[in-house]
Amino acid sequence: MKKLFLAGLLSVSLFGAAVSQAQDLNLKAAIAGKHRSAENAARDSARHPYETLSFFGIKSNMTVVELVPEGGWYTEILAPYLREHGKLIGAGDSLKVEKPSRYALMFKQKLDSNPAVYDKVEIGVFESPKHFDFAPAGSVDMVLTFRNVHNWLDGGEQGMASTFKAIHTSLKSGGILGVVDHRRPVGMAQDDNPKTQNGYLHQAYVIRVAEAAGFKLAGTAEINANPKDKADHKNGVWSLPPTFAGGEKDKAKYAAIGESDRMTLKFVKP
Repeated sequence: MKKLFLAGLLSVSLFGAAVSQAQDLNLKAAIAGKHRSAENAARDSARHPYETLSFFGIKSNMTVVELVPEGGWYTEILAPYLREHGKLIGAGDSLKVEKPSRYALMFKQKLDSNPAVYDKVEIGVFESPKHFDFAPAGSVDMVLTFRNVHNWLDGGEQGMASTFKAIHTSLKSGGILGVVDHRRPVGMAQDDNPKTQNGYLHQAYVIRVAEAAGFKLAGTAEINANPKDKADHKNGVWSLPPTFAGGEKDKAKYAAIGESDRMTLKFVKP
């Protein structure tokens, strides 16, 4: 009986390992997919999608919300990866208004560009800090936000807190929130005025506000760190690639720095 029990455990373990390996291969295949634009794929070396999504613990059978996808950089990876066994919800500005924002239209255009890849992507509304309609309470396995949390300061710290709470509500118990955003150096002052922050936030600040909303920090990673970025640019984080807000002026200097220094945070809803 004991041998049968141990054999059963080994069988389950091998099956789990096989499933994990298949999901890993599927994620790599989605990242390498020919459907991705050459411009977006060129940013992989700066944004580390495989390492980042693996750190967050994504699985192909999850219900995942991508917040403010805009042009769909991560959507190109998430949509095919989740298409067969999971669900992807892209949540941003509403399309159901008289004049949708350019960001809403960008995302819709992305989905319409390749139905074979994006036909199952659902659209929700995420307009921080007050309008959230992207998933029923307790229905989501994972919420992902890339280079977006700093925008939630438009409503001050209170607005950011309400945004984290809305995300918390959408997640199942044990659900994951993955955050990547521009990191402000510890020695540089920060307040809750978005106009003075130039797109950067203290990592400790983001953690504090998220934990106050009910999240538990599960881990941090330096996957997207860039020590060359000192966050002291004339046009803020937008001076750096791929935006180059200053145009040709000092473009070579900013290209040499590369994309911003970024925090990578994994939170769990207890």
